[in-house]
Parts: sequence; C-alpha cells; structure tokens
Amino acid sequence: MHQPNRRAAVFAVLALAAGALAACGANEENGGGSDETAGGDGGATIALLLPESATARYEAFDRPLFEAKVQELCSDCEINYFNADQDETKQAEQVDTAISQGVDVMVLDPVNGQAAAALVADAQAAEIPVIAYDRFIEGADYYTSFDNEKVGELQGQALVDAVGGAGDVLMLNGSPDDPNAAMFKSGAHSVIDGSELTVVGEYDNPDWSPDNAQAWTTDQLDTIDPTTLAGVYAANDGQAGGVIAALTGAGLPADQLPPVTGQDAELAAIQRIVAGEQYMTIYKPIKGEAEGAAEMAISIVNGEEVADTTDFQGVPSLILDPIVVTTDNVADTVVADDFWTVEDICTDDYADACAAAGLS
Repeated sequence: MHQPNRRAAVFAVLALAAGALAACGANEENGGGSDETAGGDGGATIALLLPESATARYEAFDRPLFEAKVQELCSDCEINYFNADQDETKQAEQVDTAISQGVDVMVLDPVNGQAAAALVADAQAAEIPVIAYDRFIEGADYYTSFDNEKVGELQGQALVDAVGGAGDVLMLNGSPDDPNAAMFKSGAHSVIDGSELTVVGEYDNPDWSPDNAQAWTTDQLDTIDPTTLAGVYAANDGQAGGVIAALTGAGLPADQLPPVTGQDAELAAIQRIVAGEQYMTIYKPIKGEAEGAAEMAISIVNGEEVADTTDFQGVPSLILDPIVVTTDNVADTVVADDFWTVEDICTDDYADACAAAGLS
C-alpha cells in the first residue's frame, strides 16, 4: 500500500472492510460482545479469530486488511470476526461458536499456540480447514507468518553490533505459551550466545506485558548499575517501552540509554527510535501476511489449490521476511510503505528529532 497519506490509506481500507461487512453479512464484535452470526446467504463463511486487541496491529492493520482482501476476492462471502482479548478460554469458546455456525474455513491466531492444536482438531473434525495465522499451530492445514527465527537473529545481531564488543545485557522474551516467542528467543540466543555479550538476567514475560517488563527490569536494576548495562534484548516494542521506562526511572538520561531492541514497528517505538531512546525494531509488512491469509481462505472455499506455499514443520505455509528498522531507514521502510506517515511520527514532541533524522 503506497499512498501519500497513511490516514487516508487506513480510512480507505476500513471503508473497503465496511463494505465487506455490509455486502458479506460479516459479524461485528465490539469490545468482547456477541459472537452470533450475522446471517446472510449465498457465499462462504470465513471465521477470523484474533488473539487480542492491546497490540495495535491487530485492529488497525490485520483485521481491516484481511477483510478488505476477502471482499475484493469474494463479494458474497461472510466474515465472522472474534477477538479473544488474550483469554485462552474465551478463544476456545469462540472456536466452538464458529464451528456451530458452520463456517467454511477458520483463520486462527491463537492465544496459546500449543493448546490451540486441540481447537484445530475440533474444527477439522467438523470438516472445517484451519489457517494458522501469525502463530504456528501444530496440525493446522495452512500457516502464514514471518520467518520468526530470523526475527530473533536480526534482533540479536542488531544488539551485538550496537554494543560493539563485550558487555552485560538483559533479555526479555515473549510469552511462554506463544510459539513465536520461542522462535524469537532461539534466534536471538543463536547470535548473542556466540558473541562477547553476557546475559546477566533473562525473563519470559507472560502475555508480553509492558508493565511486567518495566517491573522486572526495575528489579534487576536493584542489583545492576544501569550505567554499566551494555544493552537490552526486548522481544517486542511493548516490552521495549517498559524497559526504557525502567531505565529512565532509575536515573539514566534519555541520551545515555543503552541500545534496546524491539519488534512490530509500533508508532511509539518508531518515535523512540527517531528520538534515540530505542535502538531498533522489526518491521513485518502485515499487508502481505493478512492478504496472503485471505487469498488462502478464498482458494480453500473455492476448492482451488493454495499456491506458492513452502513447507514449515509439515504444514504448507506462506513465510515472509522481516525487516530491521533503525533511525537510518525509517523513511525507506515504514514511511515508504505508508505504514506510518511522517505526520504520524513527527508530532510536536518529536519535531526536532525528526528534523535531525531527515524526516520531512
């Protein structure tokens, strides 16, 4: 999506999605409200089940992009949407609801990837194919995501390069029940463990909570002089924000922070990168992932072969490449793709930093 203004682009996508909802009879769920099907007839029904709404990407990008692509490819298809609000039990109930609705295909981003294998089995027993979205689920019919091991490797290498030698680092990984988190962690360790860096504290963060990240880092700084910390591996931007809050809370000036990694290219993270507070993030072009899942779903309901897949742990998959973003390439990545506009990033608080970074 290369349009001159991100807000216009997002509004256009949302407008298309709204058309999908109207034309396809798609179900709306507002703040965990009803999951009842909206009715309608003629077309296939696709269930889209996302894990939470606290992370900005799901409601702002994944959902509208997926819905718009389905509408483009199948104007009389229904989309029944569910969001689990990071509640594993709620997601299991939503899967049961989608099965009872007789959906034709299920696109599932699990709260708990391991436990979701049973949800996949339930759907398949009802002859409903399942596309695992973003997070791998063993036994799924298809899978679409990014190269998550590579994400961790890129994060780890960025930290090693930023430190430039020996030093003590902290590691904050993702949720233990998120299969992607294990891959990020493995990839990061594969680089960090072979470097001169020493991991002096490591934390697997339940629910990826930024508050947990801040509290854990604050506890670590009770025994570690923050001025001697060479860097911090934070598996995503939410945790990076918590880490930076803890470091500044411990008295480190913003211009003396050690390099901190991240992931997801959240707006606040891009602003921190421009301001020199966060070293890097991983940008994952969600448009390709969401549209790829939509194309898979439509191929399935049309009885067509799903094209251009690769094997991932025995599952036909669409695996996309992640991209490192630092202050040097903000303009060439998230701005060029209209993921965020210069106007989004360069608010009054960041005007001087943006000018120094050449964003205009």
